[in-house]
Amino acid sequence: MDLSRRVVVTGVGLVSPLGIGTEVSWEGLRTARSGIGPITQFDATAFSCRIAGEVKGFDPAQYIEKKEIKKMGRFIQFAIAAAECALCSSGLRITPENAEQVGVYIGSGIGGFEVIEREHQTLLEHGPRRISPFFIPATIINLASGYVSIRSGAKGPNSATATACTTSAHSIGDSFRIIQRGEADAMICGGTEACITPMGIGGFAAMRALSTRND
Repeated sequence: MDLSRRVVVTGVGLVSPLGIGTEVSWEGLRTARSGIGPITQFDATAFSCRIAGEVKGFDPAQYIEKKEIKKMGRFIQFAIAAAECALCSSGLRITPENAEQVGVYIGSGIGGFEVIEREHQTLLEHGPRRISPFFIPATIINLASGYVSIRSGAKGPNSATATACTTSAHSIGDSFRIIQRGEADAMICGGTEACITPMGIGGFAAMRALSTRND
């Protein structure tokens, strides 16, 4: 096995608190603009931490067909948008001839947390028969990679990892090794998260992992 194969980054796609798209996110970093602010996705008045890095102005309908949106957790929607931007940035065109040499490796620490909370509320209020049939596929972590693969046509190695705050780094590192070993020629890789929810903020605050300065 020749492990000297050179591996490079050819495209980048970002959906972040600094903006949607690589250029606007990079400009925010370059000008030291903060993406942290008061939580607006739910009423955080009673929480010890009331600030977060929210993605503002994200419209999934710009990337996903309307009928498909409800089948996906927000973290999957972010992954699809970022992957589309990365593919556009790279200039990579996935064809029947190269599809099996293009893989996907996208991880998430928690997955569809907001869907879990929503469906749990449905269970409590209306009973188990009202739980959405899309509940499980909308929440499980590997479906970020799965949906990106389906939509892009990539048929190479497909996997996901969940290693908390290092998930994206591990996804990129593992993808590097997959290419280096010759198992794929290109990988769409990275991480996605959407855990700014009452349970997400409450849980991380309870373990003292969040700032309570709120300024």
